[in-house]
Amino acid sequence: MLRYPGGDPPDPPYDGTGLLTIGELARSTGLTVRTIRYWSDEGVLTPVTRSTGGYRLYDAESAARLELIRTLRELGLGLADVRKVLDGERTVAEVAAAHVVALDAQIRSLKVTRAVLSTVARRGSTAEEMTLMNRLARLSAAERARIVEDFTTEIFDGLDTADPDIRKRLRFAPADLPDEPTPEQVDAWVELAEMMQDPEFRALMRRMIEFNAADRGPDVPAGTSLWFMSRLVQLAGEALERGIAPEAPEAEELLRGLLGDADPAEVLKRLEAGSNVRVARYRQLMAAVKGLGPQAAYEPEFAWVVAALKARVAS
Repeated sequence: MLRYPGGDPPDPPYDGTGLLTIGELARSTGLTVRTIRYWSDEGVLTPVTRSTGGYRLYDAESAARLELIRTLRELGLGLADVRKVLDGERTVAEVAAAHVVALDAQIRSLKVTRAVLSTVARRGSTAEEMTLMNRLARLSAAERARIVEDFTTEIFDGLDTADPDIRKRLRFAPADLPDEPTPEQVDAWVELAEMMQDPEFRALMRRMIEFNAADRGPDVPAGTSLWFMSRLVQLAGEALERGIAPEAPEAEELLRGLLGDADPAEVLKRLEAGSNVRVARYRQLMAAVKGLGPQAAYEPEFAWVVAALKARVAS
């Protein structure tokens, strides 16, 4: 058979047989000859027959099949999936459902990309910072959870009496980066991931948990530590409102109501560990990842209690 550079000889005029040449099929559908020839070569649009001159010939059913191929391709399906639909191996509904899942993943990826680029633009990040940010932001939920699990395992290892409410909060909050994060959430998650993998920060958090474990007996209810901090903020807030100086005698009375007979020096060590600037930043970032907005750090309240304890220790 004589072969032509394009795969078919020049298109002859319609011969009245009811079959269409590739050129006629192209004109009737608005597709290019090249596209139809490619789909034919890939096996998704097989000619009915060939003429004695070597022309590919198609019938009305081929034209309908071609319209379905075009529709599926316009929806983004690959030729492999198109072939399965046409061959009856999968239904259109099955392929569409699978494609929806793929599109959802692509949309999520694009939104993460947009969030990362927005953060890079806002920060004025270097190429190295952008690369790290993109890598951390694109971690899967399982990979994010693994970072958090490694972090909590190290800081809680062997400290069975630590308040379980604190363990729960530290383990789950930062892993929950939304599927459609804002630039602020991406920014917060990246900073959190860096902190959780920083040996110095892990050591700081470990020390805080060690203090917590040492202060709790086996029968102390969960959440007691959080209650103590709430009470501390409340009493310090009242002192600030009343204008009580940390070194004043009235301050000692307030501290006694909060601490009882506990050694002020020991309480001061624990409070300084728990109110560390980096620990406070960690809490703020967790809130940002969860989309909770700015959270009160109660810095004036903690500062008042620390000053009041230092005054007692020094006296």
